Amino acid sequence: MDIKERPTKKMSKFETLEWKNNELILIDQRSLPKVEKYIVCKTVEDVAYAIEKMIVRGAPAIGCAAAFGFAIGVIEAKKKLKIADDFIFKNHKDKLQFLKLIDDFKNKLAKTRPTAVNLFWALEEIQKTFNSNFHLTVAELICSVNSKAELIFNEDIQANQKIGINGAKLLSEKVSVLTHCNAGALATAGHGTALGIIRSAQTLGKKIEVFAGETRPFLQGARLTAWELVKDRIPVTIITDNMSGYLMSLGLVDAVIVGADRVTSNGDVINKIGTYSLAVLASKHNIPFLVACPWSTVDMQTKTGADVIIEERNPKEVTGFDGNIWAPEGAKVFNPAFDVTPAYLVSYLVTERGVVTPNNLDSLKTEQ
Repeated sequence: MDIKERPTKKMSKFETLEWKNNELILIDQRSLPKVEKYIVCKTVEDVAYAIEKMIVRGAPAIGCAAAFGFAIGVIEAKKKLKIADDFIFKNHKDKLQFLKLIDDFKNKLAKTRPTAVNLFWALEEIQKTFNSNFHLTVAELICSVNSKAELIFNEDIQANQKIGINGAKLLSEKVSVLTHCNAGALATAGHGTALGIIRSAQTLGKKIEVFAGETRPFLQGARLTAWELVKDRIPVTIITDNMSGYLMSLGLVDAVIVGADRVTSNGDVINKIGTYSLAVLASKHNIPFLVACPWSTVDMQTKTGADVIIEERNPKEVTGFDGNIWAPEGAKVFNPAFDVTPAYLVSYLVTERGVVTPNNLDSLKTEQ
């Protein structure tokens, strides 16, 4: 794993993920906003580490990273077994060895983050392409898998842009939005989901300002969302998470817009811890609660949020940050990364296929 650094610039463009020369280049989101550090992933182990340690984060971005990780795995398996480009699998022993390596690589990637459904969706999409092209030469197999990973990446950007337009139409000409965590370009292949709506609203000429909850314990809102919005010259005010209710009581919030790591078939939303609290507060204050989610985040195979495994992360994320420790040693820590927002608290699900209330999610199963 190589590291490249460059100082941040307020208006410079950035790439969350870049696929170049069969290597995956990721912006290290742990280092923002201090420095733009780019991690070059050359092996499956590199990609798995990047996902698990939140170098890359956000459900769609994790899915894209996993897809490219699978592609790296095919190349890595070829090198380990010293297979020629024009080799076609006929020998039973060679075939079993190759498939065993691919299966091990896939499992390594799948075990990194248990909650975000895009991870598993992307791996299965690549697996289908791998299976259907396994009769080709190894060079052609690698090419087909790479192309599929690139397609997943490009389709995510297109989906985000459609989500942006669909969601922006729901907002008034002058609007104040509260968002949580980071559902921007950093969490996707580009443009963003929740921030995609905000960006599209600005493009449509709407006057929009944003309150970004800091999002404890990893501070994705304060560090990442605010960083993206400053780059785009969209007015943003950072608040601590426990200020949200007071902000709403003052009438300063017109809509809450969040992303999602998974949406179950009944419309329950699994997203960054603290989302449920915001939804309850928004309901109490009669404020629309919008969830921006690409269809790859919708899990029609899982009935309710109660059926989803909620990831628990390292206690050290709660007891300190960036080398600073503020909690006493010996205190217990509970650190779930996500919570479940019941469908009845969600006003609209905004997808690239359309906008629906959670109880009508089934109507979007067939692409519009």
